Formats: sequence, C-alpha cells, structure tokens
Amino acid sequence: MKLHPGHKRESLILVAVCIIAIFVWAHAARGEGGEPRYFAITNARIIPVSGPPINNGTLVISKGLIQAVGPSAPIPPEAWVIDGTGLTIYPGLIDAGTDLGLPKPEEPAGATHGRKPTVPSEIAAGPEDRPATTPWRVAADELKIDDKRIASWRNAGFTSALTLPEGGIFPGQGTLINLAGERSGDFVVKPTTALPVSLKPIGGFFSFPGSLMGTIAYVRQVFIDASWFAQAQPVYDANFTKFDRLPYDRAERLINNSLRANEVVLLPGNSSVQILRALKLADEWKISPILQGGYEGYSVAEILAAKKALVLVSLKWPERSKDADPEAEQTLHDLRVRDLAPSTPAALAKAGVKFAFYSDGLATPKDIFKRLRKALDAGLTPDAALRAFTLDAADILGVSDRMGSLEPGKIANIIVADGEIFNEKTKLKDVFIDGRWFEVHEEPPPDKPEEKKPERQSDFPEAVGAATR
Repeated sequence: MKLHPGHKRESLILVAVCIIAIFVWAHAARGEGGEPRYFAITNARIIPVSGPPINNGTLVISKGLIQAVGPSAPIPPEAWVIDGTGLTIYPGLIDAGTDLGLPKPEEPAGATHGRKPTVPSEIAAGPEDRPATTPWRVAADELKIDDKRIASWRNAGFTSALTLPEGGIFPGQGTLINLAGERSGDFVVKPTTALPVSLKPIGGFFSFPGSLMGTIAYVRQVFIDASWFAQAQPVYDANFTKFDRLPYDRAERLINNSLRANEVVLLPGNSSVQILRALKLADEWKISPILQGGYEGYSVAEILAAKKALVLVSLKWPERSKDADPEAEQTLHDLRVRDLAPSTPAALAKAGVKFAFYSDGLATPKDIFKRLRKALDAGLTPDAALRAFTLDAADILGVSDRMGSLEPGKIANIIVADGEIFNEKTKLKDVFIDGRWFEVHEEPPPDKPEEKKPERQSDFPEAVGAATR
C-alpha cells in the first residue's frame, strides 16, 4: 500500500516517539550514574543477620535500597537478574573506627618527642582558649576520596566506616561514611556520628594539661561547662533583659549540641584499669560513652555487662615492638595481655556485651582479617564476629535503622561471596554500596605491580555481561 505524505509524517513521528521512549527507558534503567538501579540476586543463600539464614532466596535492590528479601521475593520487570547459585549474600561490613579519607594530623603544639619542651608563647586567658580542643572539626568536611585505601577496604567487603579525626583531647567529630561516591558528599551517611575524647596528656611540664590527672580534670571541666551552657542558654533566652548576655565559647556550644543530639562519645579504655576508670568517669560526667580499645575486656566482661556498656574492640592486638631489644626483660603482665587480648571478643559475647570491631590504624584489610582469625581461634563464633562487623556495629553507631542487616527499606550495602565470609579461601564476587554495583578487584602483590585498573563502578555493558553469569 502506498503511503500519502501525511501518512509518512505520522509514521516518522511514531518512530521518533518509539526511539525517545527507548532512550528514556534505558536512562531510567541505568540511573543517573550510568548503572542499573534495579537488581535481583536469585537462587542465593542469604544471611540477613537480623534473622535466620534463607536458603535459595532472592534479594531485590531498588534505587539504592533493599526492596525485598525472601525465598519468593517478587522481581520487578526492570531488574537486572544475577544468578546467585552457589553464592552467599551478606550485609556489608562496617569498620567502626578508622581514618579512611582523612589527612594525617599535624604535630600538636607543645609536642617534644624527646626534645627540650618549649614554653608556649601565649598563656591560656579564658575558657575559650582551650588546649587541643577542636570539636568544630568534622571528618565529613575534611574527607579526601582519592585515598587509595577506600578502594582496598571496599574490595575486602567493607561498605561503611566511622572515620575519626585525630590529634588533641577533643580532636573533632567522626563521620559515618559509605565507601563509594562521585564526590565527598556522596560518601557521607551521618555527618556527626561520634565525639572522640583522648585522655593522653599533651605537651610537657610547661603546658596544661601535661599529665593524665590534668587531662582528666580538663575534660571534666569541659563537660561541666557544656552542662552549664545547656542550663543557662534557655534561661537567658527567656530573660535576656534581666541577665548579662552569655559569653561565646565555640567548644562549649558544640559539645553541648553533640550531647543533646545523642552523639556517640568515645572514651579510651584498653587495660582493665582504664576501662573501669572510663566507666566511673562516665557516671560522674553523666554521659553514655562507648568504650574504645578493650584489650583487657576479658578480665572485666561481667562488669561491662552489668553496666550495659558498649565497646569498640580494636583489632590491633598488642604486640612487642619490632624495634624492641630482644634481650630486654618482658613483664609477666605484658606477656599475659598479648596472649589473652584476642580472647576479649569471645568473653564479651559470652557475657552479653554488645561490641563492634575497628581497624585502629591497621594498614590493610588483610591485617584486619588476620587479627580477626586470632579472635576466632580464641573462641569467638563466626556468627558473633559477623554481628560485630554489621548489625551490632550499626546499632552502637546509631544507624541500625538504615544499615547493618538485610531488610526491606535499608540501604543496599551488600556483599556477595562464594562461601563463609571469614573463611580464608572464600572470595568476594560483588559489592553493592547504596545499590551501586562494584565488581571486586583483587589487590596486586606488592612485588609484582600490575597495570592499575580504574577504581570505579562497572560500566553498563560490563554489568550486563556479569548479570548473565
């Protein structure tokens, strides 16, 4: 049949509309970053952590969130289907204390490192002139996403981390980040997550506070001042014609805001003495702290349980310094702590103490898992270890409503492996962060450098090919 000119125009318009519709559908499927936004992993073993394992189940991801989990979860027609036969799905791991993405701190004023201490050029003149106190620093504002360790942690199955500023008594506020994004703002999950406090003396004889006693006294005064401000501010606001205006103290105001927002306060506690001291100080200062360190938690586990304390356990187990004199005498206490520190997680789990793990400056994920295996050998069960890296870590950091387990509505931070997660022979296959798909790249051996591959998510054609495996 011969088409008239009018019919030809209508046919061309119809073709154009179809082409536009195809491009619109493709853009919707790929999302803003060029990747699919809907996934379904089928026929896999699923470990939700918040519930019993699901054999031969399906997990559906929709626009960065977990949409459905179960043995017969409905699969949206737009989802890219991945056959998970022989694979196991876990929540992404959380490193509950690191400095990923943060520049190294500058040497604090007054540090001597064995040299003769110098007298400060200025003497403290008032409450705002506070030594080593910078709570206005927020890790989210200093994040450098070109840190190569981020990709290394992600390739090992870590999808989130609490990154903490260092240096000083109140060094700043820690930020919970996801380990993927195009810009630093894309990484941030909870900008102000934790307020770390150090009791390590700063400076020396000529500066304050130059001793443990002085540092504790100073921290006590800061919390007293913050409490005073919390009470004085509303009184002044309601009666500003009757009272002198309040002096401005940035540290006081910010620490008060952190406490009012129930931000996690981190207090150091490695030895049993330090742990018990931290618990006593927390009661005195009327704060609900998270203990950080926990080497000797095995000796006070029952006390921690009675106090309902929460603990971040460092995986940097105490070791003898490599530079130590091999002929130097070692104390029985030091030998005992080195031997028993890896048993702390098992002791805490047995006593019912909620805890999470953090890397504490370890150089690589291999170091993390190497030290975790010491805890497993010392009696920690794999299930308890998984909870410490996922749901319990999220709960301690105040984000269990959005991550830490495989449940509908939570952020799609997911790892896919070919076996038990902490088995040395298990290999990760895929990592999802905020629903974005990353194929795992093995780290090249240090003595045989390989050509560097782009550290980014899989391109769309690669994702299509992987989805058919």
